[in-house]
Order: sequence, then structure tokens, then C-alpha cells
Amino acid sequence: MARTRPTTAYLSAENIVRLVETVGLSRFFAGVASRIERDFLRWEQFDKSARVACHSRDGVIELMPIADESEFAFKYVNGHPKNTATGLPTVMAFGVLADVLTGTPVFLSELTLVTAIRTAAMSVVAARALARPDSRTMALIGNGAQSEFQALAFRDLIGIRTVRLYDVDPAATRKLVNNLRGRGLEIVVCASAAEAARGADIVTTVTADKTNATILTADMIEPGMHINAVGGDCPGKTELDRRVLEMGPVFVEFEPQSRIEGEVQQMPADFPVTELWRVLAGQAGGREHAQQVTVFDSVGFALEDYSALAFMRDAASEYGIGEALELILTAENPKDLFGALRVAEHTDSVAAAA
Repeated sequence: MARTRPTTAYLSAENIVRLVETVGLSRFFAGVASRIERDFLRWEQFDKSARVACHSRDGVIELMPIADESEFAFKYVNGHPKNTATGLPTVMAFGVLADVLTGTPVFLSELTLVTAIRTAAMSVVAARALARPDSRTMALIGNGAQSEFQALAFRDLIGIRTVRLYDVDPAATRKLVNNLRGRGLEIVVCASAAEAARGADIVTTVTADKTNATILTADMIEPGMHINAVGGDCPGKTELDRRVLEMGPVFVEFEPQSRIEGEVQQMPADFPVTELWRVLAGQAGGREHAQQVTVFDSVGFALEDYSALAFMRDAASEYGIGEALELILTAENPKDLFGALRVAEHTDSVAAAA
């Protein structure tokens, strides 16, 4: 009896672009954000661990695993800020969903574009829980590859109408302005981080340099602000002055990982933080009053990538986008893996004799 060859559904970079265009970027943001919220409410069902990271002088390469009782997921991702000088993206990623019962990889996808989408969607999930509902102005400090996604996700899902922009590289800001032009946002280009933060309801920092930077200082923070700290995501890389963290409650994704990689790496081990899932589940409070400062110390967590992969798998199936790969070798007799080599060797011998 012939054995069925297992196949893996595959989305290439070209198919990812096609899927986003087919679904629509706004609906894609909404779908990923909704899936993240749903999975965060299942937080205790997941086997969680901090990412595995290999750091080098110029960057980092990471694996981000997570699993529930039926599916395992991981993302491979790098972070190399100098890559753009040679024409490569700062971040490159791919991800896999596998069946826990058999270990079979069932879905493989390019994730560079979707990492930007899921990061913005995660920022939205946190802002919906922590920012003032009447927030209409956002500062975007750091105008690189992630910035358009943050601006458009917050426009569509939070109601942001004005973005105040600053980057140490004016070319990055010009790029962002060009990409946002005509998209229903009032755009204000600022000369400093302090100017960008002035009057903002939400301040998003999304810088790329792998340093202990001080992008926001306490004197820039106004009552009622929600701070969306996105750029700090590895040891030795931060964006906020530690005094900013002392101005209001700090919320994180997965505390063991955030203590190593997030803004709170600057703080004592007993510095209080709240995992966001507890707020979403009603187990902990979020914003207590309109004048309170709130901080989301976001480093990116594997559960968000699982959510994005699951959303894409379902959407790709619905719209018939992608292809099937024979990623895993199958032998006629699973206990005789070498048999597959013997067949190949025999075929080569026959061909050589001919």
C-alpha cells in the first residue's frame, strides 16, 4: 500500500505580498490583532520560553518557539542594523507551524513583512488596553522599516489622526512622509524627539541601533501619555531613561524574556511589571485614570508570531494562495530510512551504465 507523502503549505515572499493585498492591509492588521488577543486569553495553555539568541558584534539571530497541546510554532529572525548599507533588510524572518501529535511541519512562511505587521498589531492590542480611548495624536520616534506599519495600524484600529515624526536620519523621515502621504493622516515633521513627543497622546519609540540609547527622558513625558517602547529588544539595547519607567505602571509580554531584553533590563529584579495577558483577562488593572502614564515595554514574543502564522495559514487557505512543498523525506518503510538512499544509488548506477 502506497504511503501518502506529507506536504507542507508554503507562502513565499511573493505570496505574502499577494495575501496582504488580497485581504487588505487594514483587515490584515485587524485579523492579526484579533488573533493575538484571542491567544493571549489562552496564555496558560501555552508552553512558553524566552527566545534563544546568538549575539554577535553587528547583530543577533534568534529562534522563538512556543506550543499548545495541538500546534508548535517557531520563528527564525535576525536583527542587523547595519544591513541596510549593503541592501539587506535589518530584519529577516521565516516561521513554521507543526502538528504536535506527529511533529509534521504543516505550514512554512516568509515572515519579514508579517513581523512588521504583527509588531504593529501587538502595539495596538496593548494601546487598546492601556492608552486613553480618546488618543488621536501619536509621536513616532524612529522612522525606519517598522514606522509605516505602526502609523497605519494605529490610524485604523486606534483612531490616530496626527503623527509627529522624528528620526536622527532625515532620509528615513522623508521616506516615511512619502509613504504616508494621502493616507488620511496629518503629518508633522519634528526637529527632535522632545518636539515629537510634545502634545502626543501615544509615544512610540521604534529605533534600530543596538545601544543603550536614551530616546525618551522623563522631562518629555506628559500626564496621560501611553508609551509604546518597541525598539529595545535585546540585552544592551534600550530606548527609555530609567526614570521614565518609574513614572507609571510598566506592562510586558513575557516577564522572563522582558527582564533580559526589554527596557526593564535597566531596573532591579524586583521592579514591578504586569504581563499584558493579565490585563486582557481581567486579572490585573490597566490604566487607572486619564492622567496616568502607562508604559508598554514590548520586545516581541513567540505567541504573537504563532498568532500571525495561524491567521496567515487560515487566510491563505481561504483565498487559495500558496503552494505545497514536499519538505520532509518519506520512505516506503518509515523504519528503513536508508532505503530511500539505496533507491537513489540504484538509479544512479543504472543511469551511469547506460
